[in-house]
Amino acid sequence: MPNRTPLTILVTPSTDGPRPRTAAIVLGGLWLLLFFAALFSPPLLDDADATHASAARAMVATGDLVTLRVDGVRYLEKAPLPYWLTALSFRIFGFNTFATHLPQALAVLLLAALGYRWATRAFGLRTAFYTALAVLTSVGVFLFTRILIPEVLLSLLLATSLYAMLRLLAADPTARPASFYMVALWSALALAVLTKGLVALVFFFAAAIAFLTFTGEWSRWRLLRPFRGGLLLLAIAAPWHILAGLRNTGGANGHGFFWFYFINEHVLRFLGRREPMDYNKLPSYLYWSLHLVWLFPWALFLPLGIGALDRRLLHQTEVLTAHIDRRWHRDIGFACLFGVAAAVMANNSMNIFAAGFAACLGVELLLRRRSAGLVASPFHRIDAQQRSILLLASFASIVLIFFALSTNQEYYTFPAYLPILMLIAATIARAEQGYDHDTGKRRWIACAHAAFTAIGAAAAIALAYGLWASRRLPYVPDIGDLLAHRGVGDYTLSMSHFFDLTGESFAALRLPAALAMIALAVGPGIAWLLRSQRRHLAATTAIALTSASFLIAAHIALGRFAPMLSSEDMAAKIIELEDDGAIQHDRQVMLYGDQAYGSSIPFYLGEQVKLVNGRSTSMLFGSSFPDAPKVFLTGEELAQQWGAGPRKILFVPLEKRGEVDRLLGTRQVVIDETSGKALITDRPLDKH
Repeated sequence: MPNRTPLTILVTPSTDGPRPRTAAIVLGGLWLLLFFAALFSPPLLDDADATHASAARAMVATGDLVTLRVDGVRYLEKAPLPYWLTALSFRIFGFNTFATHLPQALAVLLLAALGYRWATRAFGLRTAFYTALAVLTSVGVFLFTRILIPEVLLSLLLATSLYAMLRLLAADPTARPASFYMVALWSALALAVLTKGLVALVFFFAAAIAFLTFTGEWSRWRLLRPFRGGLLLLAIAAPWHILAGLRNTGGANGHGFFWFYFINEHVLRFLGRREPMDYNKLPSYLYWSLHLVWLFPWALFLPLGIGALDRRLLHQTEVLTAHIDRRWHRDIGFACLFGVAAAVMANNSMNIFAAGFAACLGVELLLRRRSAGLVASPFHRIDAQQRSILLLASFASIVLIFFALSTNQEYYTFPAYLPILMLIAATIARAEQGYDHDTGKRRWIACAHAAFTAIGAAAAIALAYGLWASRRLPYVPDIGDLLAHRGVGDYTLSMSHFFDLTGESFAALRLPAALAMIALAVGPGIAWLLRSQRRHLAATTAIALTSASFLIAAHIALGRFAPMLSSEDMAAKIIELEDDGAIQHDRQVMLYGDQAYGSSIPFYLGEQVKLVNGRSTSMLFGSSFPDAPKVFLTGEELAQQWGAGPRKILFVPLEKRGEVDRLLGTRQVVIDETSGKALITDRPLDKH
């Protein structure tokens, strides 16, 4: 066995970053501006946001912490931890937007704090500060915490498990902290399973296996206490799964929770055969390129990191130079043919090709090292920083490749954001240290600033043109009436509505557009000027502040879209009419189509509603249970009941207006109309 360096991730923190107290003030201020202040508006959005909030609200109302329910119907596709946390927030703060999104905002703060802690020990104070800045000011982190989805909590728990694993492999197994990190590792991993399901185990163990293989540390696996830790994991994660399985049997085709949750929602979803088929898959080129947007502006420094990685790999494999001959090139050719064959058999998937090709090259490299009489791994002599780099890179790669092969939404790769951002932060800090004497690093940093300035200038010019062109157009509060409604991706992709923007809708966005224009026109230039003056800490902070200003403008713009993205105003209209005596309290509220179209209405009303032609998507499987509530109506049943019995109030989304007009004809009284959505009733309003 070759000699090994001491296994530790303890390094002397560098003093070239801001003091911890100063960093805490800056980072805490950013979190308050970007995440805490955004908790009060806009109201809950239709679709996933309000649907998940309704599931948490049902927990508070029924006291049932095992079976999730939406509109009284079993909602078995999700793990429970995010809903437990939201339900607890509801018990403390009431049923409102603030309480719904508070757990997510706190998870972002903890994610930034964990990144700061990990980077401090592995890379130093400056990298730690940059890591936390990047987490708080990246477009994707901000954008995908505007709705109630579990990705940020999953990211926090998986990152905690990985960090604890590193500390365990570096610690004295007889020391007291080792027991603490063992409990932290397996507890966080169990909570990750309760957040997103078995995919958490796939990500963690794949990263752990890759790390132990590359470092050649398989003999140290016992330090992770897998048997004791496995029992702890089961003790935390298993009870809910068992109870959910026992309480939810007898669904469609005799299936219950176990089939639906483990087979349908895990295996079949990965294979793209989930029932019902209500998910899209991003094209490969869009899947990969969009990460430049989600990690903006820090993704502009990726070429700097790629250059550093290239130098590292060349250094690691230079000993093989004498062994690279024609057989090496021949084997690369065979690897390419294998990748092409895999791509053809997989319906010409570029992702399958990339994964197969990378696997072949990896196997070839290991074989070459063995033939040269070297240890299998080129990473057997690495220091503390490189250990973190290796684990972070392995984990991020696994997440990205997994969802490149699976069905996906734009935010599914959220767990890879912290590892990638920490690696970018470390690269920036290292490049700043060698800025004066390394022309290569100086050139790449200049290219990143040039790109940031060019993007900012182009965006500022476009915004300025929009402001000038709309200077005489009236301000229209209901921006939804001005959108194109192109139905991009049938609106199953979270960013589809951005394609609906038109020139006329810009008049409603003057304030956020002006703020964004100023930030993008001035900020990148200031950052570049500070960089040229060798004020590196100030320059990188200026990039973060520019992004923060842009995100504040983006949140204001999101608030302007509220009438289109949320139906909270229609729930408020029903309550207002009841208070005024225009309608009686025995009315029946109905939603036409899938409940996701108007899911914020039952949340804000706090009651169960009828669903007309709504036995679809997430409500389909739960509706098949014998004790499912009688909330589903067909269009024919609606037409028969319309105008008879208690007053009917029907919410009609824009997509279904034509169907309802054909079904009910002139037997409609419009109560309210916003962004093409309508609230209609079957008889005139009562006199006040």
